[in-house]
Amino acid sequence: MKTLDELVQELSPEQQQEVRDFAQFLLEKGARHQRRRLGLSWAGGLRQHRDQYTSLELQKTALESRGD
Repeated sequence: MKTLDELVQELSPEQQQEVRDFAQFLLEKGARHQRRRLGLSWAGGLRQHRDQYTSLELQKTALESRGD
């Protein structure tokens, strides 16, 4: 099986540029995906209010505060 470099060398200059562009796209896409991951450090942060509020009440309050 040929290596990626060997395969790319067999392509025309225009096709090689497409490979470069696509590789750059994949790198940028991966970087964007990594930045968007949410941390769950807040999980359980409202535990002390569990008996005081229902999830529906919290959702309603959040929507009202955002103006939705």
